[in-house]
Amino acid sequence: MRILFSTILMGFIALFLITPTVSAQSSGDLPAIPTALQMLSDRGAQMRYLGKQHGMDGWIAIYQGQENYYYVTPDGGAFLMGVMFDKEGEMITVKQVADLQKQGGEVLDFLAADQKKEDLTKAMQKTNKAFEYKTPAERMFAEVENSNWIAFGNKNAPVIYSFMDPQCPHCHSFMKDMKEDYLERGLIQVRMIPVGFRDETLAQASFLLASPDPQERWYKHLDGDASALPAKQGINTQGIQMNLALMQSWDFSVTPLTVYRDKAGKVKIIRGRAADLTNILADLPVK
Repeated sequence: MRILFSTILMGFIALFLITPTVSAQSSGDLPAIPTALQMLSDRGAQMRYLGKQHGMDGWIAIYQGQENYYYVTPDGGAFLMGVMFDKEGEMITVKQVADLQKQGGEVLDFLAADQKKEDLTKAMQKTNKAFEYKTPAERMFAEVENSNWIAFGNKNAPVIYSFMDPQCPHCHSFMKDMKEDYLERGLIQVRMIPVGFRDETLAQASFLLASPDPQERWYKHLDGDASALPAKQGINTQGIQMNLALMQSWDFSVTPLTVYRDKAGKVKIIRGRAADLTNILADLPVK
């Protein structure tokens, strides 16, 4: 049923990705993102206000190409996820999206393209259970695991995490080496944590995180395609800002910066481009 709704709605979707405070609508018409949905925005989801119907404010959230629709109760204390119908069985959400489309502006509807990725709700989950960190390294590694990352390579292969800036030449070289020698052979999985140290790269990294095809776009970017990662003004950068804050909190000042757990369970850090990828692979636990 969800696929049917998505298929129908995708015919109407032409969204203009914005931050919560910027809109073609007047600021007086645009309510603040409710607390119940703020965590989605904090993780880098692109939020757009759909308007009020039957006393409930409607919102659309787009994250890694997957769109979801939310309706907040009048008291702001709860929200529903899904499509709203009227008493005749017509989908109100379709009309809301169509009305949003009529506002005009730049079309970025490919960011809402359907794809086979982790469910948004699951992707947005945060670990709530208490954990006693024995060392600062363990706490750092847990924060890295829960950052906003993009997976490259075999999902069943040993994992490394790497902070990368879209315009970092050493990051480009690192990923090219990884792709040719390890990723394409299914030997390793790289979980890229995109960051941006300048306004342009901050926007590019945010676009990459929101895209439904980040791997393809990243490789096109490495091959010199200037259109692969556009620096769109007004795109929500909060997901990338969180990654930057993580770097700063642990005094990580270079890219690429790679973090992984070795065979013995020890957390290791490599600052800059790794000199020998073979040593990293040999150091990783076998899955």
